[in-house]
Amino acid sequence: MSPPTAVAPMPAPTRRAVVRQAWPIILANASVPLLGLVDTAVIGHYGSEADLGALALGALLVNLAYWSFGFLRMATTGFVAQAAGAGDEAGVRAALARPLLTGTLLGAALVGLQWPLAAVFFALMDASEAVSATSRAYFAARVWGAPAALALYALCGALVGLGRSRSLLLVQLLLNGLNAVLDVLLGGVLDLGARGIGLGTAIAEWSTCLFAGAWLWRLLRARHRDAAPFLPWRRILEPAAVRGTLAANADILVRTLCLLAGFAWFARQGAAFGDATLAANHVLLQLVSFSAFFLDGFAYVAEAQVGHAVGARDGARLRAAVRVTSELAVVTAVLLAAGLWLAGGTVVGWLAALPEVTGRAAAYLPWTALYVLLSVAAFQLDGVFIGATRTRQMRNASVLSLAVFLAFAVPLAGAFGNHGLWAAFVVFVVARALALLPYYRQLLAEAR
Repeated sequence: MSPPTAVAPMPAPTRRAVVRQAWPIILANASVPLLGLVDTAVIGHYGSEADLGALALGALLVNLAYWSFGFLRMATTGFVAQAAGAGDEAGVRAALARPLLTGTLLGAALVGLQWPLAAVFFALMDASEAVSATSRAYFAARVWGAPAALALYALCGALVGLGRSRSLLLVQLLLNGLNAVLDVLLGGVLDLGARGIGLGTAIAEWSTCLFAGAWLWRLLRARHRDAAPFLPWRRILEPAAVRGTLAANADILVRTLCLLAGFAWFARQGAAFGDATLAANHVLLQLVSFSAFFLDGFAYVAEAQVGHAVGARDGARLRAAVRVTSELAVVTAVLLAAGLWLAGGTVVGWLAALPEVTGRAAAYLPWTALYVLLSVAAFQLDGVFIGATRTRQMRNASVLSLAVFLAFAVPLAGAFGNHGLWAAFVVFVVARALALLPYYRQLLAEAR
């Protein structure tokens, strides 16, 4: 598959165009947890209990480090989409180059700081000596892929911003498919255990990063019709643009940390109600994560469509983008919630075979369905504000919604136990959307 040889404008936000853009994103997102299942199966068949625990612990450290830099994907999408919508091809290249450089440098910093990071993390974890040693070996191999992994965030963000969702799917399938093959080969066949899985993941990240980088290089070369140099360094390093990018990254980082803090508090409070309740909540959160694959698909399309509309200063297209993507997302959320309500108990039985855990999960399943149904507003508004690069508003809304969640969680959990905790969790996602609504009205008013 070769890149187009001419600039192809993003399709108008019709239902058919949105579905055509959304389904590859949904499949790309769904491929991620399958890799975790492959890694677990490899260690489960070839390794020991210590290896399995080490894989979980090492993956937690890597995920905490990588998730903190998720702004590299989101901010890139907004800036690239707006430049493309404005017909500013040099701006598209500059909007990709800045986070690409940032991600590479941050990844290099993680490699350089791997020893103190590991020392602090494992000092906080109360793991056995065998698990800690194996987990350190996994992290020491995996961390060398950090520059490529963070650069991939920027590359994938550019693909979303340009509306190239099928290319995003290809990149994600290559990453996870190659990763799975290498993990089986190195971790299982060659008997390198958790260290082999870490090494396989790092190789897959570098290979996919080089492929995606070459793909985008050719794509942007084909779109190069402007008089500016292909690498417009003056615009890439323009102080105002750099400050804007850094400010957006910082805002999204705060927003991400607020969400992680909310989920961490939910898990912590669930643990206080006992191991069975903690396990039940964990199973139900897997259903929430599964539902997010679908809702994220429409939110990603909203990011690209809104970004193009903002860049083109086309208020009518912005409203159409929000309306069409939201209609489809709401229908999807209703179907997902109904499916959880009617068949969630069966799915819970597939995920856990312990009667006490499945019984408790079934009792809290209606809350999960309600959460998925009401979460669609937060997903969609996040997509709108990422596309419009209104990151300060996202930051403010996330801080406010976290405060609201904690204010509700403490008394409700104290009075009604885990039911109260789930009620507060639903309030959390609703508060995220309500906090963004005034900013959304302002965005619409400015787009007229």
